[in-house]
Amino acid sequence: MAVEKKVTAATAGTFLGSTGLLAVLEAARDNTALVGWMPSGLAPFVLALVPTAITFVSGWVTRHTPRTDA
Repeated sequence: MAVEKKVTAATAGTFLGSTGLLAVLEAARDNTALVGWMPSGLAPFVLALVPTAITFVSGWVTRHTPRTDA
């Protein structure tokens, strides 16, 4: 069974967003000058939106794989 390109792109976006970017975002969260304007309880949720947005955009931009069984 073939995996649709949209699923592969969203999975890759999630992986990249959750590994590299979360490390950068964690460092930004510890830097109070960058996220000091946010309430401390809200900052992790706001920072978690970045990889979520990457996943959404990568899935939205990627074209559907044409179906051959239709």
